[in-house]
Amino acid sequence: MRLVILESPYAGDVQANEAYARACVRDSLSRGEAPIASHLLYTQPGILNDLIPDERVWGINAGLAWGRVADATVVYIDRGISRGMQFGIDRAAAEGRPVERRSLGGGAI
Repeated sequence: MRLVILESPYAGDVQANEAYARACVRDSLSRGEAPIASHLLYTQPGILNDLIPDERVWGINAGLAWGRVADATVVYIDRGISRGMQFGIDRAAAEGRPVERRSLGGGAI
């Protein structure tokens, strides 16, 4: 399986963005990939609070640390590109990791 960092929006309409991110994870898995969607993992209750700036940075850095082993960064664009996503895109480019843009198309949530 190809290891990928998955980028999709989180902040803003969190409920809709979480549903969209889950659909993106499913899409990635269906492509034979092993995605890490740190924004879904680390923001679960009892882990990190995305509204606390220091904790948000911890989560972003933990997710991006996977870049050392990831084959690519995949960016799902149906709901736009957030600042956090752009940070991940820029980090991938700086580290020489391919960035792939994707859309769920008609299946977007």
